[in-house]
Amino acid sequence: MSNPQKDKGNRFERLIVKTCELHDIEATRAWGSNGRSIGCHEEVDVLILGGIQGNIKVQAKCRKKLAAHIKPNENVDVQMIKEDRGQIYVVQQLDDWLLMLKDGSGE
Repeated sequence: MSNPQKDKGNRFERLIVKTCELHDIEATRAWGSNGRSIGCHEEVDVLILGGIQGNIKVQAKCRKKLAAHIKPNENVDVQMIKEDRGQIYVVQQLDDWLLMLKDGSGE
């Protein structure tokens, strides 16, 4: 019997690859969610090929609900988040990010 959380993660990884392909961007999913199967670190779930800065290694995390303060609202293009004394991260809709990745612009 399959693990429901593992199935959910696999579906999410396949959705990322499919969304990339809809934007004519090549992506591949690591077999068994293990990046070693595609020549990367084991934490890599998806490899997006040939971006403006080369290949992009993705770790995919799917949760039942994201905190509201993490998600960008309809009035902004991206949400930037940071923990105290930590790095800054950008949260953006995948389609918008792929368009920017593909043509190098933010438009």
